[in-house]
Amino acid sequence: MTQDVLSETPVSRRDGTRRPVGTRPGRRRSPGRRRQRTAGLVLVTPFALLLIAFLIVPLAYAFRLSLYRSTLITGEVFAGFGNYRQAFADHEFLAGVQRVIVFGLVQTPVMIVVALFAALLVDGVTSRLSRAFRLAAFVPYAVPVVIGTLMWGFLYSPDIGPFTGWLSAIGVHHHDFVSSGNVLVSLGNIVTWQWAGYNMIVLYAALQGVPRDLYEAAIIDGASQIQVARLIKVPMLGSALVLVTVFTIIGTLQFFTEPLLLQPLNNSVITNSYTPNIFAYHLAFSYQQYNYAASISFALGAVVFVAAYVFLFATRRRSALR
Repeated sequence: MTQDVLSETPVSRRDGTRRPVGTRPGRRRSPGRRRQRTAGLVLVTPFALLLIAFLIVPLAYAFRLSLYRSTLITGEVFAGFGNYRQAFADHEFLAGVQRVIVFGLVQTPVMIVVALFAALLVDGVTSRLSRAFRLAAFVPYAVPVVIGTLMWGFLYSPDIGPFTGWLSAIGVHHHDFVSSGNVLVSLGNIVTWQWAGYNMIVLYAALQGVPRDLYEAAIIDGASQIQVARLIKVPMLGSALVLVTVFTIIGTLQFFTEPLLLQPLNNSVITNSYTPNIFAYHLAFSYQQYNYAASISFALGAVVFVAAYVFLFATRRRSALR
């Protein structure tokens, strides 16, 4: 009986009038909130259109190509995942993957250590020299990769490069920077020079978020600057270190521009299948095997995903990136 009475009782509104029984108040959006939503859509729409046009659509088209096989006799026929099976059985593709993995296992720790040392050094210096050092370390990243690689290619050149003359002056003759035994070291030097400054800026920015009270308390307790860096600063950089390491792993496995531009210096060492990306590039634009090149690209993407996921899974307890 009480429920029936309550259900028949008109509900009072805020303005004192009564709303009929069985009706619900309508939700009215304020004009300011509608304008904010409209402004947000207007600002996001250009980015969304560019993302769809230059990333989503090309990826979808390339994936479609990877599922077909084109021959002169039969034309383009559906192959399913046959191209992918061929890719993971191709010794040239597997050799390129192995090469970039070996390169990354050596070059990634070196670059992270250099970037970390530079970030700690800049963070510990409070004079105007700190700003100049930050700018100098970041300048190589501002230089386009093509220009930077061409510059290092000139320095490595055995005919006109100055390094060869300097080494000859100290008794080291006929040193080839792009020989089979030195090419990975030379490429690693270029990559470290190009990207260490970027990673340093990321780590330095993360250091700015560490409370300065921790440093002051440690110094009052008698800790040296090295102990503060080792016991406080580095542990607080766990998430940032994982982030820059993941970026470095992804970039290393997609190695392309540097070896491609150095290839004319020694094309017997830097072959057309030296890295997976170079292999896919030559398949597409030298041999017109667009379908197989697309499958190589997506197979490499799968390798990159697995490598990044394995690293994140292995370091999930040491960082906040989950």
